[in-house]
Amino acid sequence: MKQYCENALTVAKYIQSTGKAEFVTYPALEGSKGHELAKKYLPNGTSGVISFSIKGGRSAAVKFMDSLKLASNEVHVADIRTCVLHPASATHRQLTDEQLVAAGIDGGLIRLSVGLENVEDILDDLKQAFAAI
Repeated sequence: MKQYCENALTVAKYIQSTGKAEFVTYPALEGSKGHELAKKYLPNGTSGVISFSIKGGRSAAVKFMDSLKLASNEVHVADIRTCVLHPASATHRQLTDEQLVAAGIDGGLIRLSVGLENVEDILDDLKQAFAAI
């Protein structure tokens, strides 16, 4: 769990630093909703799941995900392997655009479940995918 959480925090900070995300949500990331509660109740780490929205909306999110080589496109999270999910076209695909907005899901939203791979390998995969959009 320690490595899982460390990898996720490193990745969340990287995504935030790229300037290519509208927002990054991860409880251990300063400024994220729930950060103060996470510090209080989860001092040893929060999770490996990060949510972020890519600038450019749905088309940019799909292109980003299609460009990933290490991370796999999965409908589940919390695996030892890094995986991604695009809620608007997967778990919530039956909703209209208006219903997606009402549910707090924009077209660029991606859920990234960071795994236990070497964090540099994960970052390299994200870098090349961001470069593709």
